[in-house]
Amino acid sequence: MSQYVIVGVVPGQPDTVVEQAAAFAARFNAELVCASVDAGQHQVYDLGYGTMTSLPLTGDSPERAEETFDPELTARLAVLLDGRGLPWSTRALAGNPARALGDLANTLNAAMIVVGTREATLRASLQEFINGSVAAQLAHRQHRPVVVIPLAPIPSDQALPWDPA
Repeated sequence: MSQYVIVGVVPGQPDTVVEQAAAFAARFNAELVCASVDAGQHQVYDLGYGTMTSLPLTGDSPERAEETFDPELTARLAVLLDGRGLPWSTRALAGNPARALGDLANTLNAAMIVVGTREATLRASLQEFINGSVAAQLAHRQHRPVVVIPLAPIPSDQALPWDPA
């Protein structure tokens, strides 16, 4: 039976998230599935092999669109992952990121889900407060491990962006 490690990826994300997920996949002798979620769309039908049809969440355009994985992100992943002797693939998903990653993990019976933290800015903190952290949503709704890769940890002697000054 195949093992899978899912990593949530976004354009411009620091390489460390994918590199750490690749290390976990190698340790588990698993395929690394790099999943990108378009939160502005909702999935209509999964076509497999990293493609799907989707509709915009606004409903302004009733046309179905076939989503494919971002070619520039695929190229960046190839630079990071090719030559590691690790099987990897991409998946284009749509909708709520935590739900989409969780659904994919359930479909594949993944060993774990790996995500990165957001940068620790006030804007990101407010967005996280309003929308909820993808990592926190996954951790509360999954029966499998959710690994959070810190991207810009704040030293313990500094206040967090949401702490009162």
